[in-house]
Amino acid sequence: MNDIKHQLRTVNVIRYVTPLREGGSLPAIVEADDGFMYVLKFRGAGQGVKALIAELIGGEIARALGLKVPELVFSHLDESFGRMEGDQEIQDLLRASEGLNLGLHYLSGAITYDPAVVTIDPLSASQIVWLDCLLTNVDRTARNTNMLMWHQELWLIDHGAALYFHHSWQNWEEQALRPFIQVKDHVLLPQASELAAVDTAFSAILTTDKVRAIIDLIPENWLAAAGTDMPAKERREVYVQFLTSRIAHSEIFVKEATHARQSLI
Repeated sequence: MNDIKHQLRTVNVIRYVTPLREGGSLPAIVEADDGFMYVLKFRGAGQGVKALIAELIGGEIARALGLKVPELVFSHLDESFGRMEGDQEIQDLLRASEGLNLGLHYLSGAITYDPAVVTIDPLSASQIVWLDCLLTNVDRTARNTNMLMWHQELWLIDHGAALYFHHSWQNWEEQALRPFIQVKDHVLLPQASELAAVDTAFSAILTTDKVRAIIDLIPENWLAAAGTDMPAKERREVYVQFLTSRIAHSEIFVKEATHARQSLI
């Protein structure tokens, strides 16, 4: 029986501060009723709730592994919120995102990680590479590192492009056992010399109960809106089985990452 307690706070968005015009998802900095600022990821943008689900799973798995991720919160957007917005594109996005969205605590003053300026130690690099191989996260490259330096510490952000199997749901059992070929482009791969040790440690942490507790965080209506005929309960179980299968066979993606690294050094 799963006795691991895991939950996210829920806040209400009270003020739209400014858009972050990066990529096609148009996230924004908003203020919530708890007095904090958040980077809000909208359910009405880009890949919709699938990006929010990937963000939620990726962020909370990273946190469970001891990596630094801004706090994730469910962020409620009232139906009246976008009516006074003058920018038509933003107004359309707000109206399409009424209800529950996902926010990341805004790290004021943080700067984008630059591999030419800061070198990450081998253990930390290996931990992040392992995480992204597990999640099949294609979006941690030199062009777009999706990492921030804040108070001289490395923070991980933006896992919305992970778990790309859920954009089709086809042959997910086979996809769970595939190597992560895109690891060759990972910005931290050259420093990731401790993948074997990280594999042993992280596989022990991510038990089935731990994975299930994280997957149980996904709101039911996000699963229902994810665009297939598969029932929400069944879809939730697929996420659990996909991740636990990849963890159980992690030697597949570790071997691919190790070979890709050897070709770089």
